[in-house]
Amino acid sequence: MERCDLGGRQHGPIWHRRPGVTVNIFHSVKGYHSKTIRFLNVAFDSSGDSLLAGDHQGNIYVFDLNGNRFHLVQRTMQACTALAFNLRRKTEFLVALADYSIKCFDTETKELVSWMRGHDSSVSSISVHASGRYAITTSSDTAQLWDLDSFQRIRKLNVRQSVGIQKVFFLPLSNTILSCFKDNSVFAWEFDTLHCKYQLPTPVEGSVFLYKIFAVTRDGRIFVAGGKSNHLHLWCLESKQLIRIIQMPAKVRAVRHLEFLPDNFDGGSNQVLGVLSQDNIMRFINIETCKLLFDIGSHEEGIITAAISPNGRYIASVMENGNLNLYSVQALTQDVNKPPPPTFKVEDWSKCTSQEDKLAMRVTSGRSEQPWKPKENKIQSRLLKLKVNTSPENKENELPGGLNKKRLRALLKGFGEYPAKYRMFVWRSLLQLPENHLAFNSLIDKGTHSAFVNIQNEYPIKSRKLLRVLQRTLSALAHWSAIFAEMPYIPLLAFPFVKLFQNNQLICFEVVATVVVNFCQHWFEYFPNPPVNVLSMMENVLAHHDKELLQHLIKYNVTSQVYAWPLLETLFSEVLTREEWLKVFDNIFSNHPSYFLMMVVAYIICCRAPLLHCHQKADFEYFFHHRNNLDINIVIKKAYQLMEATPLDIHPKRMFDDFIPLTKGRYPVFNKYPKFIVDYQTQERERIRQDEIEYLRERQLAHELEAKAQEQKAEDEAWYQKQDLLQEAEEQRRKILLEEEEKLVEQRQRLAAVKRELKVKEQQFLDASRRRFLKYQQDQRQMELKRLDDEISRKVSMREKETAAVVQDVEVRRMELESQRQLFEQHLMKAQEAVTKEMKEEVDAYQRRVDLEDRVIQRLMEVDREEQKKAQIVAEENLAKAEQKRIDADWRLQMLHKLRRDDQDREKCYEEIAKLLRDSRVKEAELLKAMREAEEKTQEEVTQKRAQLEEEQRAAAAANEHRKRFLEDRMNDTLELAENLQREDGYFERLRDLKARHTERGAELQQVPRSGNICLNDLSTSESSLHMSLGRRREELACEERELMAEVRQLRQKLISQARIRHPPTRFPTTEWTS
Repeated sequence: MERCDLGGRQHGPIWHRRPGVTVNIFHSVKGYHSKTIRFLNVAFDSSGDSLLAGDHQGNIYVFDLNGNRFHLVQRTMQACTALAFNLRRKTEFLVALADYSIKCFDTETKELVSWMRGHDSSVSSISVHASGRYAITTSSDTAQLWDLDSFQRIRKLNVRQSVGIQKVFFLPLSNTILSCFKDNSVFAWEFDTLHCKYQLPTPVEGSVFLYKIFAVTRDGRIFVAGGKSNHLHLWCLESKQLIRIIQMPAKVRAVRHLEFLPDNFDGGSNQVLGVLSQDNIMRFINIETCKLLFDIGSHEEGIITAAISPNGRYIASVMENGNLNLYSVQALTQDVNKPPPPTFKVEDWSKCTSQEDKLAMRVTSGRSEQPWKPKENKIQSRLLKLKVNTSPENKENELPGGLNKKRLRALLKGFGEYPAKYRMFVWRSLLQLPENHLAFNSLIDKGTHSAFVNIQNEYPIKSRKLLRVLQRTLSALAHWSAIFAEMPYIPLLAFPFVKLFQNNQLICFEVVATVVVNFCQHWFEYFPNPPVNVLSMMENVLAHHDKELLQHLIKYNVTSQVYAWPLLETLFSEVLTREEWLKVFDNIFSNHPSYFLMMVVAYIICCRAPLLHCHQKADFEYFFHHRNNLDINIVIKKAYQLMEATPLDIHPKRMFDDFIPLTKGRYPVFNKYPKFIVDYQTQERERIRQDEIEYLRERQLAHELEAKAQEQKAEDEAWYQKQDLLQEAEEQRRKILLEEEEKLVEQRQRLAAVKRELKVKEQQFLDASRRRFLKYQQDQRQMELKRLDDEISRKVSMREKETAAVVQDVEVRRMELESQRQLFEQHLMKAQEAVTKEMKEEVDAYQRRVDLEDRVIQRLMEVDREEQKKAQIVAEENLAKAEQKRIDADWRLQMLHKLRRDDQDREKCYEEIAKLLRDSRVKEAELLKAMREAEEKTQEEVTQKRAQLEEEQRAAAAANEHRKRFLEDRMNDTLELAENLQREDGYFERLRDLKARHTERGAELQQVPRSGNICLNDLSTSESSLHMSLGRRREELACEERELMAEVRQLRQKLISQARIRHPPTRFPTTEWTS
């Protein structure tokens, strides 16, 4: 057994491996005290593939048995007493709660759709109409009918408190309501009018137990009742008679629940009944043979209630321990799980005299004493396993439901027909019906088509149910395609299938639609005339195989519309019995659509002998509209012979398409007919209907006018009579009034005297009360004045206290603002000192770099000073120093001016701050905002200037590297030139000294820090050394040295200007109050 613990999950799988027989579902809660939440009720949806379950804490779960998933869809927070899951909107369900209310929820949105109230006691059952639009809720004292579209109560069934209600529910596939009361009375009501249709007679004498539990078969024909007894009463609702009493074994003392097990092949007349007894074991028996098929539950694990899916695949039971068990009916009905065969015995008590004894059938252990055939006692069960074959031919022959078309044909060829028990299943597989529930419901929802509103006048069918099913099927066909509303023979064509599938309207409609689409090809091309092309094909086949018979028919002016068309439009239903018709359509559905035409030709050929003896056209017409003595097996064989022997050029198979099933989801568009003719006839019918409605309206209006005239005449006569009576009454009233007036005059005189006395007394009382009131007013005014004086003094004292408190708050706030101002000034001074210190450090570093450059230049110039132009170089150097001092003095002067301007601006800012602090309470927030904006602005400027300084430092470093490389290249060129000329000039020794000095100067240059302020006078050193080595180029080198000195001065000025731009004097940001 597969177990599934829901736990705290809201969704998940039901089983991890497909179980064989049972799935045990429970809801455990883990904690300090672990417990199991008990399930109370279960209900299946209309398809039988989804299960709804509710526990005693109000949790509602949906179990998808096909998808192997469960979902928590609602928490109602109170126990549920009944469930219903077969509403018209598939995602909605009804739940009856412990507070006597009924709620409708949606499983997808998990929202409350409606809340219905009206019961004064717990709701025990909910019954939903087959359409899903109405519901009946039953409690012990009342039953109420609800409209599930508007969720309004339509009617209410009240009974005497002494009687009480057991159950009220809809009969399946009908508009009948069955009500069962505690006094064993059962009434049937018409749903549309709520008039009582019939009452079941009182049970036969000797039946003393009261009905408590009820069940009805799917076709609504058999009604079963049980109670505190081991007897079950079977009623036939058509004949309103008790047809059988089933006696359960002695260990069954009471019946708690009854439910029929559906079967897809029984047409709704269910034979298997599940009986839940007081020992909590549910036994499933056959109500015809009274044999036990299987049972579920045990004494250890008993069942409280159970529900069976509408498709008959699953049984859901609520156990005594609160768990939910899910059983597979297919696994339960196998031979392995069945009890031993000799379990029940049916005894015929023919010797008993009472009616109950004649109807009773006792269920006991042992063999049956009735002499029925062994085949009826023996129940066989086989599991057919389909072999997988991937050949294209087998794929083409594969049918839904695990059947094979080739094997079915072989079976049909051997037996001539399909087994009656499985015929409907085989037909549905052969026709490959899609079972489009939604599409069919949409057609049904459109209502009765106007063409078939009065069909009972043309086809007076005795059975109202059959007539209603025929009307709905034809209306659905007319809504699907407009031509079916105009076809006069469509009721004849559809009636056999309606009669056969009257308990399943969806299958009936799809079978008729499939027959029309496939087996009635080319019928509507000549509408509204008969299909001349199809009749011509059959006439050609008849001419080929029996020319003599065709000549005989032509001789008496009998066309194919007389001998073939009646068979086609009625589908042989007029000329064949039910068994013959079923056998014929077993073969038609198993072959190509053209086989239908061959069957008509075969029927005509097999009837050639009586046809050759007919000489009047009326005889021919009668022959093809009535049954004839004919072996249908011979006709079927003849049709197969015609299929094989007919030449291809005249074979109908050449004109007919292969079988095409209806599409799933939505039905295909059917428009193979002359649309303009159908539209014209539709318009004409609508015009005639409108004219008829107008005529009826005018006639009704005339009758109403006549009735109003008669009514007006009667009213006039009554009015005149009333006027006469009124005049007589008026004279009498006048006499009475005169007498009364005299009496009134006397009474008025007495009243006037009494009033005078009363007025005097009243005046005295008024004077006394006025004096008392004046005194009271004086006392009140004095008290009010005193109270006002106290209030004024109290308010004055309170105002003085509030003023003092406000003054203290202002003083405290002023002190806080003063401390904030001082703190802000300290921060500003610290920032100014930091900037000044940074500027001083940069100036000192710059001065050190300049001094170092000057020392390097001096060292380089000492070499040239020994030779010549010492005075000039010194003068230029002094001039450069003077220029530098002048520039430094100017810069310092500018700095002093800027600092003085900063001091003035700062003083102005301090004055503004002092002025603004007076209004500190009002404008404090704006001051802080201005300070934050100034700080952000200063930070942005500092960030920008630092980025600019870094860029300039990188540019200076790059220029330094460039100058160094330039000097090294010039020095190398000079040394090479000197080595080349050493032999001519004789300065070899001087050149060696120059190299040594150059090496020393290179070492000193490496010690100089690399910055943008390095002087370029090292180039003059190389030129002077070159002048010393080469006398001929001294003048050129001197000129180049002067140019380099000029470049040095320009570079110094540029660095100074960059330093000023980089470190401008700090200004205090100007702030102002904004309103």
